[in-house]
Amino acid sequence: MAETDEQERRRRRVTAWRRSHRVLARMSTDRTLGEQLAALAADAGSVHDPDDYVDLYGGGVVGELERRVAGLLGMEAAAFFPTGTMAQQVALRCWAGRTGNATVALHPLSHPEVHEGGALGSVSGLRTVHPTSEPRLPTAEEVREAPEPFGTLMLELPLRDAGFVLPEWDELEAVVSAARERDAVVHLDGARLWECGTHFGREVAEIAGLADSVYVSFYKSLGGLSGAALAGPAELVEEARVWRHRYGGQVFQQYPAALSALLGLERELPRLPEYVARARTVAAALTEGFAGAGTPWFRLTPEQPHTHQFRVWLPYGTEVLDEASVRQAEETGVTLFRRWFTGAAGLPLGMSFTEVTVAAEGLEWTDRDVREALAGFLARLEAVAAGA
Repeated sequence: MAETDEQERRRRRVTAWRRSHRVLARMSTDRTLGEQLAALAADAGSVHDPDDYVDLYGGGVVGELERRVAGLLGMEAAAFFPTGTMAQQVALRCWAGRTGNATVALHPLSHPEVHEGGALGSVSGLRTVHPTSEPRLPTAEEVREAPEPFGTLMLELPLRDAGFVLPEWDELEAVVSAARERDAVVHLDGARLWECGTHFGREVAEIAGLADSVYVSFYKSLGGLSGAALAGPAELVEEARVWRHRYGGQVFQQYPAALSALLGLERELPRLPEYVARARTVAAALTEGFAGAGTPWFRLTPEQPHTHQFRVWLPYGTEVLDEASVRQAEETGVTLFRRWFTGAAGLPLGMSFTEVTVAAEGLEWTDRDVREALAGFLARLEAVAAGA
């Protein structure tokens, strides 16, 4: 019954989002199967020869994608993986064997610690240590003074569960140098690395070049169907291919995911700086709107977004906030906020957050549009909270 209820709630939300004429970002998961298939068939020929044969355990369009990613990241080689979770576990396992140290230093809010069910330890035999628990990347001093040795330092750029936050460029360089002083290798969880260049003022290859290896996602920023790549030295990538097979990632055919990834690299990657710039003005308009409405407590993290995503916090339960959000979409055709969640450390009970993503559709919003949409949301929030 609970599963059925959640399915109905999701259907209601997706229907409202699809029918909205104004959104900050269209998500691929809001499309129907037919729409996804039709879009891929219509566009695939612009990035790869449609008369080419399909891939077979790699090669073909998958191999083209791997070469493209390696070049963009300035790495010797890259390997396609069906999931980023697998790519990253394989990378860390390979580095553990090469360094002789199975300990990985990472943030407690990083993806392996929060979203992978303890897989680093239970599947890969690795253990983790935390240079810091502050909601930011570790500092060079924290890395340098970590009380026990580690073979790999993993840095998630941006740190999603702290609010998509990034360090400054000189801080990042210092952290990498501190890891090198400890004879550790550096691996980047770059699921969202593609949109970090604006904050750092650097090309993606220069950012990736700080590390020994990097994993990137194809669906989080680029709108692909699924999949990821691990890039680094050729010898490491070849070893990773062996472990990919052992982990069950040697998929028979992957051309839909590979084609959608190439489309994302072609169409979305060049536009990400626009999205980041617009996210900053959207965040500023939201802050102004909350303050102008006299909202007693709110928070945006970070106050000025580092990427095209950020979090908004409000002192209400998720059910109330979800209902206000979906009502606004249903009644006005405007989707400002989507899902709401709980669970951030260091904040009092009763706080909820939503993740705001600004993409191509958000470029059409004026600051006035943002403030008016926020006013409409807050009016519905007040009504739902009062039981109306």
